Amino acid sequence: MVDYHTAGEPFRIVVDGLPDIPGATVPDRRTFAMGSAEVDAVRQLLVNEPRGHADMYGGFVVPGNDSDADFGVLFWHKDGYSTACGHGTIALGVWAVETGRVTASADGDTSVVIDVPSGRVVARVTFSGGVVQRVAFRNVPSYVVTRSAVVETSRGSVEAGISFGGAYYASVAASSVGLEVTPKHYADLIAIGREIKWTLNDTPWARHPTDSRLDGIYGTILYDDLGQTPDGPHQRNVAIFADGEVDRSPCGSGTSARLALLDAEGRLSPGQFLHHDSIVNTTFLGRVVSEVIVDDQPAVITEVEGNSYRTGTATFTLDPHDPLGTGFTLR
Repeated sequence: MVDYHTAGEPFRIVVDGLPDIPGATVPDRRTFAMGSAEVDAVRQLLVNEPRGHADMYGGFVVPGNDSDADFGVLFWHKDGYSTACGHGTIALGVWAVETGRVTASADGDTSVVIDVPSGRVVARVTFSGGVVQRVAFRNVPSYVVTRSAVVETSRGSVEAGISFGGAYYASVAASSVGLEVTPKHYADLIAIGREIKWTLNDTPWARHPTDSRLDGIYGTILYDDLGQTPDGPHQRNVAIFADGEVDRSPCGSGTSARLALLDAEGRLSPGQFLHHDSIVNTTFLGRVVSEVIVDDQPAVITEVEGNSYRTGTATFTLDPHDPLGTGFTLR
């Protein structure tokens, strides 16, 4: 397997050594993996300590839904399997061209077509002089569910915008809970992010109109609004997803969800970008490409740009006599 990071967030790519994961489509394979102790043991082995950590992330490369896709992927984290992952999509785009799985020229753009549980995404990998300069992925349609969900929390009543970017996110201004998106407030951001997520998770706002496999609030995005620039809005955010996992990147699918909200608020003019910073001061650029209608409601097609870098390769083993087995997490 090979590890990458995208804007600081890890992504562990697994191709070989997997049990069979049957299914006609990537969503079907995800459903099988979620119910298979054999498959999930591999996820646990790779995400848990001592081989991983509480904020590890990765994906199993699987066949796509049809021959038009280069491959498919099952995204996973410490608590299970997600429906979307933008930073992972960027990493997979770089991995695909660097390994020759998708042929790329030394200069120009190469498209990598990937089937994910929420649909089909395309990573456009830009080379110059044989070096990857950037990756921009075009996401599944993103849309707003509500801009004003009132949530009662331990820090008072707050207003959340709920939107879909391949998964459902609740967006909350960090200032409304007395915080800023900085490492100083790390523990408090995790606590309130978990609280908001689980409060909203079983509400009608978290129900997908056509596919119940996409139900649920995946994460809470706490953001600082840094103002409007001539190129568009500038924000800093942290996504607290799964059950308290922290995205070190600006969150790719979360950026799409934020773009849907900002577009609905009139904050994005044609040609403008969202300059989206992370809690570790890395950046994605996001933009709205077009407007569409999905499931009888308005939506936007978004594109999120970043880059990814290889951090290592590994072969992990499980000693049958190891009393820790597939490992543990302390958070």
